[in-house]
Amino acid sequence: MMETRIPKNSAVMAALLRADFTTLWRNRRSFRLVLIVPLIILISWKGLIDKLGGVFVLSSCITIGLTSIGLMGYSNSIARDRDRGVFQRLRVGPVSAWTIMISRLSVQIAMIVLMTVLVFVVGYFVDHIQISPAGYAAGLLMSMLGGAVYLGLGQAIVGRIKNPDTVNSTTRLVYFVFIMIGMFGEFGVLGEVIEKLVIWSPYGVVRKVLAASLAPATWSLETTWALLASIGYTAVFVILGVKWFKWESK
Repeated sequence: MMETRIPKNSAVMAALLRADFTTLWRNRRSFRLVLIVPLIILISWKGLIDKLGGVFVLSSCITIGLTSIGLMGYSNSIARDRDRGVFQRLRVGPVSAWTIMISRLSVQIAMIVLMTVLVFVVGYFVDHIQISPAGYAAGLLMSMLGGAVYLGLGQAIVGRIKNPDTVNSTTRLVYFVFIMIGMFGEFGVLGEVIEKLVIWSPYGVVRKVLAASLAPATWSLETTWALLASIGYTAVFVILGVKWFKWESK
């Protein structure tokens, strides 16, 4: 009599994590691009530190990095693997759906932590931006929360759109709109109405929460509302992303 051995969830998760991190390492070009964009902006904005403050510059660069990871990185990798039939092959084996997605999200969280730490290091040694230890710890925690907003948005996009090329073009468009309108809108360049919309957009609330977490003494009631808005955006995006998502591209 043949005995069928089903691997434990921990063994399956470990195997998936090794495979996902290996895939990330093999795609080093896109991996480096996602990390280098906020660092380039951070260095190029060195002259704005005296005018806008180091906290504003750091929070803006981290927000841009989170947008890159959630939209340019996560959603495109999911769409690509789905189109190649990777998810279909995984689901044939003794692998539950939640372990597949948790493995993918764990890789993205690791990238968020790495990106945030790199921004802190470059900000300290290159731009000479100094914040308190509590600010660094709170900023790292809030960056993961902000990352959840954009990972949820990426999940909603890849759930709604099946074609990987369309996902790629859509995420690029959304990324451009968020970054350009977000940055210029906050400065009031695009008018008062756009400025108010930007402040309570995903870009605006994430940047506000990050800025207040980097300088904990500045946390206010408005920041708390921004934090609640971030949680609300995450919940809506995740619910829609899970509802719309299909494991097959056909």
